[in-house]
Amino acid sequence: MTVSTQRIPPQTGAGFELRRGDVLVVIDPQGEQVADLMAFAAEGREEWLSSGRTFDYNETIYLTTGHVLYSNRSRPMFTLLRDDVGQHDFLLTPCSTETFEILYPPGTAEGHPSCFGNLVAAFAPYGIAPDQIPTTLNIFMNVRVDERGRVVIAPPLSRAGQRLELRAEMDLVVGLTACSAEGSNNGTFKPIDYQIIRGQDRG
Repeated sequence: MTVSTQRIPPQTGAGFELRRGDVLVVIDPQGEQVADLMAFAAEGREEWLSSGRTFDYNETIYLTTGHVLYSNRSRPMFTLLRDDVGQHDFLLTPCSTETFEILYPPGTAEGHPSCFGNLVAAFAPYGIAPDQIPTTLNIFMNVRVDERGRVVIAPPLSRAGQRLELRAEMDLVVGLTACSAEGSNNGTFKPIDYQIIRGQDRG
């Protein structure tokens, strides 16, 4: 079986569809690069990947192999099949123009690509509006929470070629980015690769 690899260039995004049983493989080809992922049910855009439901039902904020990711309607959306890194974030929203205005030096926001903007573009052909995009699963993002609840963003732990594999548990519309925030990617911008292994091709 030959599976093609698609590349998302630095600071851009892509939108695509998955069928139930398909496996999405997200690969960090060069290391220390975050990928923001969001998904909506193909049958209705009112159902989306939910960080709150996922944390609640897994009883942890640190998601890895074997965990199930749930929708806002408490239905399984993905199962994590393989996790080479073991550190991802589902607390923080995708970076936006406002992120750079508020958290970065003055003037940074002007013309700066963002994951939110890239997801808006990726989802537009599917009729998904900007206000429908919630907190994303930030693959490979290294967010630590201290004993006082303070959030610290550290360099990603991912090395070149490491991956996260997610099996779709329903038909989905998916947006995926190569993150645009300097602070999340150790100061550099690199591509993200992905593969789609169709359910009927597995075995």
